[in-house]
Amino acid sequence: MPEHFQLLQTDTVTAARRGRLKTRHGVIETPIFMPVGTQGTVKSVTPLQLRDIGAQIILGNTYHLNLRPGSELVRDLGGLHQFMGWDGPILTDSGGFQVFSLAKLRDIRDDGVAFSSHLDGSKLFLGPKEVMGIQQNLGSDIAMVLDECPPWPCERDACARAVARSLRWAGQCKQIATDSGFLAGGHHVFAIVQGSTFDDLRREAAESLAALDFPGYAVGGVSVGEPEPEMLKQVGATTPFLPADKPRYTMGLGTPPQLLKMVALGVDMFDCVLPSRVARNGLVFTPDGPMNLRNEQYRADPRPIVEGLANYTAQFSRAYLRHLTLAGEILSCTLLTIHNLHFYLDLMAQARAHLEAGDYGAWHLGWISRYEAGAAARVASPR
Repeated sequence: MPEHFQLLQTDTVTAARRGRLKTRHGVIETPIFMPVGTQGTVKSVTPLQLRDIGAQIILGNTYHLNLRPGSELVRDLGGLHQFMGWDGPILTDSGGFQVFSLAKLRDIRDDGVAFSSHLDGSKLFLGPKEVMGIQQNLGSDIAMVLDECPPWPCERDACARAVARSLRWAGQCKQIATDSGFLAGGHHVFAIVQGSTFDDLRREAAESLAALDFPGYAVGGVSVGEPEPEMLKQVGATTPFLPADKPRYTMGLGTPPQLLKMVALGVDMFDCVLPSRVARNGLVFTPDGPMNLRNEQYRADPRPIVEGLANYTAQFSRAYLRHLTLAGEILSCTLLTIHNLHFYLDLMAQARAHLEAGDYGAWHLGWISRYEAGAAARVASPR
């Protein structure tokens, strides 16, 4: 068993796992959700508020932070932890997905990606050397390799080329991290498995990357437009071929039921902008499905969003939170983001507790059933 990751328990019914990941800035209990702090901040909340709701690790973005304010500036000011005032672990994604989704023009080459900035159109380049250098400047606890994320749908030949290129880049990233002392300094580097909807390509990618012995692995290229059943199928087609003694991370998703389903498939770590993004529009999560506070039925509702979920937002009524949302008050973004992130973090805490109790399989199915039934009822009778 690697020193940085302990597999504490596995479920007897599903592939769910209870683990513990050690980093330079603290220990992470898994399964875990990571709030997304793309540009050095989780939108509308402070690091102290994140700590108060149980955040263990947050995510930053290599692409955005390198464009603005620049990774060298962050390095010179003490690294991303000091720059943003967060003393816990930070994972930074490589920026590859942002290049493919945001760049106005891009040219994928064997040595990296040349592209135009989405901010001002300036010409830029990201290859393995640049990606690892930026993340070293940021002081990332967990750095992601550069990969090519195929679109959905994707032709098999194009996907195979992306898998081969991503494997080559991953090996180069690890070599750079080794030669620079990044790995020896206690930082981790995670590889990313691509393969779109092709099970055999995903297995090939997973097994090839596993042979390179990375500290951790991610399932990439899911939640890029494919239907949920296909997304879950591809996660399930990948995790069995990843090392059991290394952490597993599915990138960029999802809804609360999706997280529990993927925990059952053997995933340990998640990130998603969904809870913070929808909070800014008045949508909040409950065990009975999402709730739109803009609806008239909450105009005079004196209850908190969720009974028993203890956080700063819980002292305020649905009526007050609805008023702030409709009035466009900035405070609504903060309060609803606190609630939604805490809901996700608490859900992962419940998952860990049920894994320890040995009843995760039955519990997660019951939780999902209640959530989906409540969501369906709200859709059927919106007010």
